[in-house]
Amino acid sequence: MKSELLKFQTAPQVTLIGEAWGDAQNPTVLLLHGGGQTRHSWGDTAKVLAENGWYAIAIDARGHGDSSWSPDGIYKDKLVSDLRSIIEQLNTAPALVGASMGGLTSLIAEGESEKSIASALILVDIAPKVEQKGVERIFSFMSANVDTGFATLEEAADAVAKYLPHRPKPATMERLSHNLRKREDGRYYWHWDPKILEGWKTTTPEEITKNTIRLYDAAKRLKVPTLIVRGGMSDVVSEKVMAEFLDMVPHVESVDVSGAGHMVAGDSNHAFTNAVISFLKKNFPPKQ
Repeated sequence: MKSELLKFQTAPQVTLIGEAWGDAQNPTVLLLHGGGQTRHSWGDTAKVLAENGWYAIAIDARGHGDSSWSPDGIYKDKLVSDLRSIIEQLNTAPALVGASMGGLTSLIAEGESEKSIASALILVDIAPKVEQKGVERIFSFMSANVDTGFATLEEAADAVAKYLPHRPKPATMERLSHNLRKREDGRYYWHWDPKILEGWKTTTPEEITKNTIRLYDAAKRLKVPTLIVRGGMSDVVSEKVMAEFLDMVPHVESVDVSGAGHMVAGDSNHAFTNAVISFLKKNFPPKQ
């Protein structure tokens, strides 16, 4: 199945790139990746969704992949406005599948809208409250080679393997290559705006508390069917965090993907995709 590249202008000087699979007349599913990732991070999920009757679009977020970086270097709340703009341009209420950063973006966009802009919401290993140690481990990995880059793709793969020791090392560098760009100095660098990481790392404890309250408020206002998919080995959304979330927002469903960490779709793509399809068939079914 061939994919189609899409472009969405969401602000002056900002164009986001999407990749679509399937028939555009089918119910739309938007896939929003995590911080430091690209639209390629979903493995075969988008393709399998299309094969099962949905129109699947994976988006490169602002500052990531082939999409524009923020001209002013500011990203706070702009990912949310980008998502709302994409949905307006699609002229439909899609199901949103958001991992980590993409999940937070989806939660705010839907939960703070007066009228629902989505038909269903799937949060991938993210909740209003997270384990800071897990978040700090992500920041440490993202910071390690942001300025120096890597001499080869294999060197980058070794860094990923050290960060994700539970995941088998890929047989080819094709998927990893989508996350890196070779610069004039001959070295490979992660293809996301370092100013995103700067903004995250300088968040104060007071701002973290304020953001957590905002996210819980958004979650409590959700009216669409919602699922949280947790990696069974996640150090970002622990069992305790999951229980607190479900206790506070009881209308949310949950599922664990065993053997997966925070990067659920990449760690166990088949099990993850099956969980997504099972939920969508009940709550946002394809056309008969």
